[in-house]
Amino acid sequence: MIRGVFSILAALALLGCAHVEAARAQPVVSAPAGALRGEALDGVDVYRGVPYAAAPTGWRRWRPPAEAPRWRGTRDATRFGAACHQPVGRNASIYAAAEDPVMNEDCLFLNVWTPQGARNAPVFVWIHGGALTGGASHEAMYDSARLAVSQGMVVVSINYRLGVLGYMAHPELSAESRQNVSGNYGLLDQIAALKWVEANIAAFGGDPEKVTIAGESAGALSVMYLMAAPQARGLFDRAIAQSAYMISTSELRSSRYGDPPAEGVGYWVQGVVAAENLAAMRAMDPQALTMAAAQAGFTPRGTIDGYVLPEELVTIFDRGEQAPVPLLAGFNAGEIRSLRSLAPPAPADAATYEREIRARYGELAEAFLALYPSSDLPGSVLATPRDGLYGWTAERLARRQTRIGQDAFLYYFDHGYPAADEADLHAFHASELPYVFGTADRTPPRWPAIPDTPVERGLSAAMMAYWGSFARDGAPKAPGQPDWPAYGNTQSYMAFEQGPVVRERLMPGMYELHEAVVCRRRVAGGVPWTFNFGVVSPPLPPSAPACP
Repeated sequence: MIRGVFSILAALALLGCAHVEAARAQPVVSAPAGALRGEALDGVDVYRGVPYAAAPTGWRRWRPPAEAPRWRGTRDATRFGAACHQPVGRNASIYAAAEDPVMNEDCLFLNVWTPQGARNAPVFVWIHGGALTGGASHEAMYDSARLAVSQGMVVVSINYRLGVLGYMAHPELSAESRQNVSGNYGLLDQIAALKWVEANIAAFGGDPEKVTIAGESAGALSVMYLMAAPQARGLFDRAIAQSAYMISTSELRSSRYGDPPAEGVGYWVQGVVAAENLAAMRAMDPQALTMAAAQAGFTPRGTIDGYVLPEELVTIFDRGEQAPVPLLAGFNAGEIRSLRSLAPPAPADAATYEREIRARYGELAEAFLALYPSSDLPGSVLATPRDGLYGWTAERLARRQTRIGQDAFLYYFDHGYPAADEADLHAFHASELPYVFGTADRTPPRWPAIPDTPVERGLSAAMMAYWGSFARDGAPKAPGQPDWPAYGNTQSYMAFEQGPVVRERLMPGMYELHEAVVCRRRVAGGVPWTFNFGVVSPPLPPSAPACP
C-alpha cells in the first residue's frame, strides 16, 4: 500500500516537472496588445510573427497602416509571419536565400527576442535591408538569440511593405489622404512598429525609454528617414546606420534635382501594368503587380511630401532638424565588390579614364584623381561609388550629429577572411552582419563561408559588445578591446580589421570631394546625386559661394 502511494506521488512529481518544462518551453507574455505564447531557447524567449498593425490589403491597398485590434485569448507566437510581397526567383546572388519566402499582403509582423528574466533592458529594433524591394525580418542571418543573450537586450525585427506596394505615390492616392499626400507607406509601417514597441515592449522586459533603431543598406536609409520624419520623433533614443546612402529623393509633385515627381511615377506604373485606374490596380494580384513594376524598373524610395518627409535628407541634416540622438554609422571597404551593377564601366585605359574625369569634374579633377588614380583602374572604379554612396554618407552623418551636440561614432569595416578574399569579395556589402548578430553559421547558401576560428569569434564578440553597449549607454565599449572615441574634433573612427583598431581621419579628402560635388548639384538643381559617379558623372556645375 505504502509503495503504491509513493508510486503515485512520484508520478505526480514527474507530471509536475513535465508541466514546468512545458511552461519553460512555451513562455507566455501578457502585453497591452494581447497575450502571446512564444518559445524558450537557451537563455532567451522568442516571440515570432506578432502583428504590430493591420495591413491595408486589396481595395484598401496603399493606405497608412491601421492600429491592430487587441486579440482575444493567447496568440501563438512560435512561427514567423509572412514576408511582404517582393520579386522572387532564385539567382546566383550571395544574398539569395535557399527558398523564396512565403508572402502575403498581410505582412506587418515583428519578432521579439528577450533574455529570460529581462527587466528594463535596452531595446534594439532591426530594420532589414534589400533596396526597399526585398528582404524579411525572419532571415536566418538576423536571428537575434545570441545578440540578445550576450548583450542583455531585447531585440525586435520588423517587416514593412516593400516595392510598389510600399512606396508608390499616385494622384488618386493623394486625393484620398487628409494631408493630400501619398507614398511612404513602408516608412509609415516602420513608424507604426516603433509605436507598438513603445506601447508593448515593457511587457517583454524592455525599456521603452531606451530604444535604438538600427539597419543596414536600405534599413540604414530607413534609419535616416526616421531621423527626418516628424511622426517618428521621440520613438527612439539612439540610431545605428550601417552602409547608409543619403541619395536625392523624389518630391511628390515637382522635380528639383532631376528625379521625376513621385505622383508622375505612379501614373507611369499604372501604364506599365495596363490598369485603367487606381481601382484596377487595387484589384490586381499583389505579387503580379509587384513583379510587373519591378521588371519595368520601379525603384522604391521615400517621397518628399512635406508631411512624412518634410525635405531632402541632406537639407534636414544641414539644418540640424534631424532627431537629436547619439549615432553609430559606418561602411565597408568592399561595398561594391558584391554590387558590381553600381560600378561605372571601366574605361579602356588610363588615358581615357583621366580624360573623362577631367571633362566631368573640372577643377575638382585633380582631387578626384588623387583619391581614385588611373594607376589602379579596377580599384578606383570600385572605390568611387563606394565613397560617393556609403563613405560620404557615413562621415556626413557623423559630422552632422556632432554639429548638433550629439555623440557620433564612425566605423570602417575592412575585415577579410579566406573564402571572401579568394572570391574577390573582401569586406563586401553587408559582410559585417554575421559579426553583429553572431550568426556566422546562419548565412545564405552562396555567402562566402566564415571559418570558425578564434579571430572570427573574437571580432564578432567585440562587435556585438560595441553595438550592445551603444544601445544600452550611448557609448560603444567592448571588454578587452580599445575604447571607441566619438568622431569629434579628431575625426576618430574604429577600423574593424582582424580586430578593432582606433584610427583618425578616414581617407583624407574623400568626404570633402563628395560633399563639394553634392553641394554643386544642389545649388544648380536639375541633377540628382544618386549612382552617377566617376566616368558616368554629368559635368559638374560651376562652384557656388555656398559650396567648398
